[in-house]
Amino acid sequence: MTPSGVQGLPTQEQISAEIAAASGTGPQSPHPARDFAPYRSSALRHPHQPLIRTGADPEAAELHGPVFGRTDVTELDADLTRQHTGEPLGERITVSGRVRDRRGRPVAGQLVEIWQANASGRYAHQRDQHPAPLDPHFTGVGRCLTDGQGGYRFTTVKPGAYPWRNHLNAWRPAHIHFSLFGAAFTQRLITQMYFPGDPLFPYDPILHSVTDPAARDRLVAAYDHGLSTPEWSLGYRWDIVLDGPAATLPEPEEVR
Repeated sequence: MTPSGVQGLPTQEQISAEIAAASGTGPQSPHPARDFAPYRSSALRHPHQPLIRTGADPEAAELHGPVFGRTDVTELDADLTRQHTGEPLGERITVSGRVRDRRGRPVAGQLVEIWQANASGRYAHQRDQHPAPLDPHFTGVGRCLTDGQGGYRFTTVKPGAYPWRNHLNAWRPAHIHFSLFGAAFTQRLITQMYFPGDPLFPYDPILHSVTDPAARDRLVAAYDHGLSTPEWSLGYRWDIVLDGPAATLPEPEEVR
């Protein structure tokens, strides 16, 4: 073992010190820095040079990009517990909320997609090879369209925490990835929803790349007993604001 951990990885203590230093200097921001030092791979995951303007027709992307008609999204897509021949293992939950704009108006017909790890903290993806069990009855992918009031609703299982190799003994808090498309496929928001009271919050550099505490709090869902279904599922509410001062955090325009 080296002073910086196994195989040269920094320790959690080092990462936590970097998080504290980043949080205590400069203005607090609701938008994560693209080169947030404690999140090691962020240094390699954003462009360092200005974008090259090619003069291509922006509408060409719409003609050749993916297409989702309203009839393509079914009720089954929003229930991740009924997509296979058996029921998945884990704590069944309902995740619901409203999508609104900066003026509080509902955004209807919005395509909302989610993906997540299973209850053991493993993704159904070939690149996830950490030794947690796969669930043959859970793929971890769902989608729906918001209703006339901007509402969305998913039934799924609560994801487990999982290790990642950002630093020694690094674990991601339980979370669900969200993707929302606007009026065009060039208008996309990708973010993460977390669960209240997670003990891993203080140790996660991805969450703390949002240095504004109030903005971090907006990434955490609230337990809503009214959403819980008797003898079936626990309920969590998470509302999304697409723009404005209380916006849920989007990807920066330059890296979309």
